[in-house]
Amino acid sequence: MNAPMPAAHRARVLHALGLTPWVRRVAKVVPAMAEPELGDADVACVVILPASCNARELDLLGRALHAGGAALARAARISVQGGQLASSVPAARAYLVFGDAQAHALGRALPAAVMSQALIVLADEPKLVLADATAKRRLWNALRSVRRALASAGA
Repeated sequence: MNAPMPAAHRARVLHALGLTPWVRRVAKVVPAMAEPELGDADVACVVILPASCNARELDLLGRALHAGGAALARAARISVQGGQLASSVPAARAYLVFGDAQAHALGRALPAAVMSQALIVLADEPKLVLADATAKRRLWNALRSVRRALASAGA
């Protein structure tokens, strides 16, 4: 029977033959950590919408967010109904808010520490974006500023 070759001898033989040995990588086990700090928000962007959006408005917003890049296309969407957010808001690097009522609801729900670290961009309500060309321009400017902020943060 052949005895296994010592590792040092094997490395010398492979080097003499001009071969580069490949080593299989092993995944490191990372211990579970506690809550992430607010500065390390793993959510890139959150979109706050009115609950009264119809299908046409949602389609327009979906296309606009998709045109803004992958981070905006995958952004979490939370609706506001009766001045209250439908679900809890995660800590994020940027918030894109459609309308004043939604901005007030977000301001009531977010802690001050999160608000001071995040970029909050206000855009017109979706029904105004469909009807007014200047509202569309303001939406594109808002998307551009959010995209720039996410790109500078490395998202």
